[in-house]
Amino acid sequence: MCVTNTDGRMTLADDAPSTEYEDTCKRAGEEHGRAIRTVLDRIGDKWSLLVIGALQHGTLRFTELQRHVPGVSQRMLTLTVRQLERDGLVTRTVHAEVPPRVEYRLTAVGETLIEPSLALAQWAIEHYPAIERAREAFDGS
Repeated sequence: MCVTNTDGRMTLADDAPSTEYEDTCKRAGEEHGRAIRTVLDRIGDKWSLLVIGALQHGTLRFTELQRHVPGVSQRMLTLTVRQLERDGLVTRTVHAEVPPRVEYRLTAVGETLIEPSLALAQWAIEHYPAIERAREAFDGS
């Protein structure tokens, strides 16, 4: 429910029902909100979900992984897999060979991201034309 403040601005009334998302964020106070922001910061970057998607079928060497993630530079892929490894979503195995062979694989936790990332990718593809039209309308006004 919206109420009008004494200065004429509309705000939500204190007794307004919260959304399911707000309830999820508030369940454990600030802790859940911070967890959501931190994780979304990681998987919401430009490359992480693409790397996770590429690794869904198993282990890949660095060069194979780079071929599966169109447009990613060697530097950005290196930074991305390091962060995903740090977060426990990807494992990195270095084989003592000449030249060294480095392989990447999703962890059990990383594998749980496959389904939501596919759903998000499908949503993006389905709604991209509408988003483009909205952008054009906005930019044209």
